[in-house]
Amino acid sequence: MSLTHQSLQILVDRFLAAWNSQDVEAVVGCYTDDLVYRDPNTRGNLQGADDMRRYLRKLFAAWQMHWTAREAFLLDGKDGACFLWKASFGRAGGDETVEADGMDLVVLRGDRIQRNDVYFDRSVLARLGETVKAKSSGEW
Repeated sequence: MSLTHQSLQILVDRFLAAWNSQDVEAVVGCYTDDLVYRDPNTRGNLQGADDMRRYLRKLFAAWQMHWTAREAFLLDGKDGACFLWKASFGRAGGDETVEADGMDLVVLRGDRIQRNDVYFDRSVLARLGETVKAKSSGEW
């Protein structure tokens, strides 16, 4: 697949819709079976669809998340892209959310993602952890 700006927008929309659905199989369907995925929460690379499924089950059970695309850029000389996003994160069952800006770098094979590196400042999530701890210990 040779990416154009139009096909890139379609890819980003499909990718973020799958992540926003928090449906494990919808997300895994955006990737090749031999995917390599890394984000600030993975403590290293996830390799393959089975690793991704295990990670997503835990992630989606613990967090409510929503992403919105801001800008997307084609990689030069490679089927891939970089896209900037804004996301909201909240603990599952909680009512407080935080927002973060981030970026995904993706390399494609055909119309699926083979490599995905995610970048954002994970420290914004700490505030939610402190809130959950304070609620459970009765401190207010």
